Amino acid sequence: MFSNNTRIPAVRRTPLAALAALIVTSGVASHAMAQDNAAAAPAAPQTQPQPQPQTLKEVVVTANPLGSDLNEMVAPVSTLGGDALTVRQTSTLGETLNGMPGVTSTYFGPNASRPSIRGLDGDRIKLLQSGGSTLDASSLSYDHAVPIDPLVAEKVEVVRGPAALMYGGNALGGVVNVIDNRIPRDPVTGVSGAADVSGTIGGDKGRNASGLLEAGNGTFAVHADAFVRQTSDLRIPGFARSANLRATQPLPAGESEAYGTLPNTSSHQEGGSMGGSYTWADGFLGANYSTYRNDYGTPAEADARIKMRQDRIGLAGEARNLAGNTNGIIESVKGSFNYTDYEHREIEDGVTGTTFKNRGWDTRIEATHGKIGNMSGVIGTQFGHSDFSALGEEAFVPSTTTDNAALFVFEELPLISSGDLKLNLGGRIDHSSVKASANGNDRFTDDNRSFNAGSASAGLLYKLNPIWTVTSNLSYTERAPTFYELYANGPHLATNAYEIGDPNANKERATSIDLGMRFKQGDHSGSVSGYYSRFQNYLALLNTGTFRDAEGNVVTAGSDGALPVLQYAGVPATLYGFEAEGKTRLLQKMLTTGDTLDFEARADYVHGENRNNGEPLPRLAPLRLGGSLVYAAGPWGARINVDWNARQTRVPTGDTPTDAYTMLGVSLTYKLKVSGTQTLLYLRGDNLTNTEARSATSILRDIAPLPGRSVKIGMRTMF
Repeated sequence: MFSNNTRIPAVRRTPLAALAALIVTSGVASHAMAQDNAAAAPAAPQTQPQPQPQTLKEVVVTANPLGSDLNEMVAPVSTLGGDALTVRQTSTLGETLNGMPGVTSTYFGPNASRPSIRGLDGDRIKLLQSGGSTLDASSLSYDHAVPIDPLVAEKVEVVRGPAALMYGGNALGGVVNVIDNRIPRDPVTGVSGAADVSGTIGGDKGRNASGLLEAGNGTFAVHADAFVRQTSDLRIPGFARSANLRATQPLPAGESEAYGTLPNTSSHQEGGSMGGSYTWADGFLGANYSTYRNDYGTPAEADARIKMRQDRIGLAGEARNLAGNTNGIIESVKGSFNYTDYEHREIEDGVTGTTFKNRGWDTRIEATHGKIGNMSGVIGTQFGHSDFSALGEEAFVPSTTTDNAALFVFEELPLISSGDLKLNLGGRIDHSSVKASANGNDRFTDDNRSFNAGSASAGLLYKLNPIWTVTSNLSYTERAPTFYELYANGPHLATNAYEIGDPNANKERATSIDLGMRFKQGDHSGSVSGYYSRFQNYLALLNTGTFRDAEGNVVTAGSDGALPVLQYAGVPATLYGFEAEGKTRLLQKMLTTGDTLDFEARADYVHGENRNNGEPLPRLAPLRLGGSLVYAAGPWGARINVDWNARQTRVPTGDTPTDAYTMLGVSLTYKLKVSGTQTLLYLRGDNLTNTEARSATSILRDIAPLPGRSVKIGMRTMF
């Protein structure tokens, strides 16, 4: 265990050292398998790896590094891929996933939103790209977009609840893993690809296009993709500002209320990637370069634009079936290294006010050990380094350097010979250090903090019979405060407040229990999960009741330029709730010999409060209920969705309650096969009743309603 004053040795902070470790690990493994590769080479055309990727797509790896079928997972996990992901895609990751069990969105207009899981967001939700970390500034502020575009995703895995034993305290609320094939993991023979084009009528009037191409000879594989998206200012059902805000804070004389359109919400996004791999029967080693650009407006300020760029270099490798070369000690090894160069500029009236930069690297190595009795498991290590800076008049956080190092272990033990009762155990130790530099800014001071955080988890899965399965999971998680929770000190546009960190903040600690039950019998399936989390030192951004101006001077409420002061403080807190979903076959063979009609239902609820004063935690979703009728007949598919959000009145002092609303949506799909190509034609209509709705999880609920009626038409062709 590290002491609180221990610094990470220099070798751990050196990207070349981490990169060398990855290359050596993969290189040694590939060398050990050289003879097997040669033997397998003549059989390569015969083994034709197409069925293998199809099998891999059904395996969930985010919450279980051993790889398990979705129905074998102890942790509550949801996946989204294939045609369902294509039809559901929006311009942000948060809105694409919004509505999945327990998942909402931090909606900051149509251009910026992160997923919120079980009432937790920001630094408590870990966002991954194909299992690797990606640096940005999205957890710092709600107006900062996530530089991951759903257009190029192959599948998304969402782990609800603590996944910290694998990904640290930053995954205390859950993990979202956007999986792509930018580094090909399996042999590719021949040429294949896909193209997707779509346009939206109403809403953001979006125009989207993406394409990917893969080619290989069974040993070497290459991948390339590109995407572009253009949107206009968002169409909304009524006034941009809520009725309450219009009544209590009327606009100055001569200014008119925005109606029908949410001002300054247009965007232009584009990006692409090139990568390649050397593959063999039992592994791969590859590299990738990707780039992302986004130029978008924010509804929080009429003349503010954000210009964002991210460039990322990734390396990944895996070697399997190593037991024969390691005397059964190691069965497989995989690793990844990612370097990210991120920057965005906040521009007002054509002048750059603040520039945010985040440059750093992250590496992760996992080894699956041989069985110890009946127990299988993974041991791993992870290192990272980032340099963050915020320069300009509106910078509310100092420049910081963050280093982290971790060790983790995951073990799975069948308790009975049939495997119907199994135990999962895991733990992780993290050491992190944060160094702040004032760089001549009077609002900040030089400082340095280090933290040791430990996490542990134990879970059980019991198959009562082939139909019913019950799960339970108990976890203890520690999360070190992030740099903005420690050192923020300045006006923050996204919250319209003056934010102050706590440089003496301690670790956040939580004990959580999760109980679940699921069933599957033929065409009928369902699951329900209940959870309870008890936090010690929950780091909340609390209203102090005082006011400051943009320069930091204490002022009185209502004075010109007065901003409410929000300060990070550790409080005891409790979160509990449930999520449920199910599907049942209603009818079949109605109009044709093979058509079906299914009903899908979903529900979730979260309750959170500050135990010091009984006040609700901020930005919690209300009770949500939804139902869908799903019709399928050969190449045709149709869906009708009805989703109801209850009124949210449990809000902390100073927040605005939100009214209940119901959303109606439909989608229609048709699959066409012509000359070796498969084409999906799709049409999706959202908010068809043009209901005015405001999200309880959005900090902009009073000035940015959800989109109005829209219809999206698209086509995805694969060859």
